[in-house]
Amino acid sequence: MKNRLIIQNGKVIFPDKIVENQTVVVENGKITDIVNKNEFVLADNDVVIDARNRYVSSGFIDIHTHGGGGHDFMDGTVEAYLGAAETHARFGTTALLPTTLTSTTDELFKTFTIYKEAVKRNSKGARFLGLHLEGPYFAYNQRGAQDPKYLRNPEPEEYNAIMAASDDIVRWSLAPELPGALEFAKVLRERNILTAVAHSDAIYEEVLDAYDAGFTLATHLYSGMSTITRRNAFRFAGVVEAAYLIDGMDVEIIADGVHLPKSLLQFVYKFKGPDRTALCTDSMRGAGMPDGESILGSLEKGQKVIIEDGVAKLPDRTAFAGSVATTDRLVRTMVQVAGVPLVEAVRMMTLTPARIMKLDQSKGSVSRGKDADLVLFDENINVSHTIIEGNVIYGN
Repeated sequence: MKNRLIIQNGKVIFPDKIVENQTVVVENGKITDIVNKNEFVLADNDVVIDARNRYVSSGFIDIHTHGGGGHDFMDGTVEAYLGAAETHARFGTTALLPTTLTSTTDELFKTFTIYKEAVKRNSKGARFLGLHLEGPYFAYNQRGAQDPKYLRNPEPEEYNAIMAASDDIVRWSLAPELPGALEFAKVLRERNILTAVAHSDAIYEEVLDAYDAGFTLATHLYSGMSTITRRNAFRFAGVVEAAYLIDGMDVEIIADGVHLPKSLLQFVYKFKGPDRTALCTDSMRGAGMPDGESILGSLEKGQKVIIEDGVAKLPDRTAFAGSVATTDRLVRTMVQVAGVPLVEAVRMMTLTPARIMKLDQSKGSVSRGKDADLVLFDENINVSHTIIEGNVIYGN
């Protein structure tokens, strides 16, 4: 039995309210009680954290990140996985989905092996929830910073071999209009792998068919996806419009204040709402790093990018090449730029992504019986402590 961890004098953020002067009790990696400070008596061997009137939130869950701290998950090393996880933990992330880029199958197979070893050795960073494969089945015109030489259509021989090589894949993002994509989605649904629309030129009717086939999430809404277009002079709604029109479609947004300006952040919040919108970093290795040149993707085969203005850009500055955000910045942006209430901004970074990944029974809110994944921060969302499974990973 470990000593109890007691967090005192905190303003606890619940899914629907904030309650001051709370004491959170943690035992054996779980939250066992949440009580008013006047109703709690310390034991001699309790380990105490004085929140000093900071907020106490469920840990931030990032369901789309490529790396951070100078590391990319495509680097092909355990050290890259651990380094990125430790970087993001400093900013309040307690769980994340390592995300791949378009690549060769050989690179994917290597990543699968590295991932399993990284899970075993990860004690100081945000926990890994499984792998998110972003690509390689994308529309060329919506490729963004994805390397075009690896783009291709989904073929059963290939994707079945990929899934046979790893049981850690929990999410796959692809363009649903590609030949074979809907058949592939049905296979993914049978395996309980979250299927997301991404880097797509689909029109509304194609997305509707995709939703019926199992596509339930829009990957980084507005980035790498079609909007209203003309075909033979007639207008058609695109993926963006479909994400709003399909009530059951979840969306994720890169809420760094750069990928989406204030107006679009507010638009998403107003029309999809906090229970259908997850915040994600989509961060590359530059997250938590200074401005300057960097690499998107693996050190060996990645593309050169420039970090400036709070974002990564292609060298010719024609497109963004991934964000350098951390999860605290996402919450801060939603509150301070978009004017979203703190409770709902936090929900988009905790309970909503947990629900999307079907983990809301154990993660995503400060509740009795759930994992003791917690983050403490001040009024400006500056993180002072990150606690994962009851262990203080960051802070004193």
